[in-house]
Amino acid sequence: MANESVRIGLIGAGKNTRERHIPGFQSVEGVEIAAVANRSMQSGRQVADQFNIPQVYGNWQELLEDDSLDAVCIGTWPYMHRTLTLAALESGKHVLCEARMATNAAEAQDMLDASREKPELVAQIVPSPMTFRVDDLINKQINDGYLGDLLSVEIQVLGPDFVEIGGPLHWRHNRDLSGYNILSMGIWYEAMIRWAGRATKVMAMTKVNASYRIDDNGNRVGVTIPDHVDVLCELANGAQAHIRVSAATGLSPGNDIWLYGSEGTLHLDGKLNLFGGRRGDTQLSEITNPPEGQYAWRVEQEFVGAIRGEETIVHTPFDVGVHYMEFTEAVTRSAQSGQAISLPL
Repeated sequence: MANESVRIGLIGAGKNTRERHIPGFQSVEGVEIAAVANRSMQSGRQVADQFNIPQVYGNWQELLEDDSLDAVCIGTWPYMHRTLTLAALESGKHVLCEARMATNAAEAQDMLDASREKPELVAQIVPSPMTFRVDDLINKQINDGYLGDLLSVEIQVLGPDFVEIGGPLHWRHNRDLSGYNILSMGIWYEAMIRWAGRATKVMAMTKVNASYRIDDNGNRVGVTIPDHVDVLCELANGAQAHIRVSAATGLSPGNDIWLYGSEGTLHLDGKLNLFGGRRGDTQLSEITNPPEGQYAWRVEQEFVGAIRGEETIVHTPFDVGVHYMEFTEAVTRSAQSGQAISLPL
């Protein structure tokens, strides 16, 4: 029902929650962010004071016991996502869970299985926003036959900085917190499958260039999560994809995506401008992206709309999250074994 009251509790209130989810929910009529549980009471109170949230809980268990809440937004690091999602669904609450979905594919599958046992509840993963603005335009070109048959995809996601040995330790460098997730690889893969389709086989090589970092206490901590990865994929449609993601590419040109077809080529530059050319052309030309065709961030609106029965989750349902976690795990398995890994796992 439109404008039906929805009360939401926040579990974890990191940067993405503060900058995107809280403003997003507060912009939807009839939605109240009614409670928050953060890493400490003090940090929870700070978020509550900043965003006028009436209730602060000392831990997530207390928040989930609040029967007045309809839904939760989980904004913790990946290592807690399975535990929190299963508990939230068991307590009868809709779930919006931050990406990355989990630390490994098995945890993600557990989350999907639990959501299927509660079909009356909405379960959504925060989607990859990387190519939102051009997803529809790329799909239109492909569906209209611009490329002919898709032959290959090249994706480069390259940071501009030189490798930082001994730099600050971020949670993404900590395997206990992040699991198999590597840099932004998973969310770029999620973006790719919207227009190029899923991988069925993965072959990868990875490298840890910054072998240690410094934690908040000044301690030197060894790092095992790669800061450079090259992935070759066989896609379900028969095409091949090469994905390179790196944080060790000083002065790199940045992000770059190419789609090569039997009759045409598409190039997405780092500013999300799309260029194309077809057989017989001598150079690429920019393809206009009308503002009315550009998808904008509406994750919180989609979540609430699904709770109200007005729409179904597209960005991103749990089953898609499971697939990109299988892809993510397959990358590490392949890099460790030197073998190609087939999907699904």
